[in-house]
Amino acid sequence: MEHPLYPETSREIHAKRRELAPEAYAAFRAFGQKVFADGALPSKTKQLIAVAVAHVTQCPYCIRGHTEEARKQGATEQEVMEAIWVAAEMRAGAAYAHASLAIDTMNRMAAKPDE
Repeated sequence: MEHPLYPETSREIHAKRRELAPEAYAAFRAFGQKVFADGALPSKTKQLIAVAVAHVTQCPYCIRGHTEEARKQGATEQEVMEAIWVAAEMRAGAAYAHASLAIDTMNRMAAKPDE
């Protein structure tokens, strides 16, 4: 049997995280609850942002968790998919924008061929 790269989440894993660092765990949970509460942005919007960010950071646990929370907050499947497309454009856009670093490096090398 092959060992999965990303194990399924479980109550045992959650309990172990809490057990190993209870104060940090509690602070992280409180922070997350505050961040995702309704504020200047409604919770649904925050969850859609989290879905997009999770796709950029490529965290499978975050993708699942925030997709589920976005849907619970009333996001439609179409809204979730649009958030994912925003993430895809931003990630591709970053690669395009950062090409300027490679072009600058090549230009510098061409200006000083002996180095």
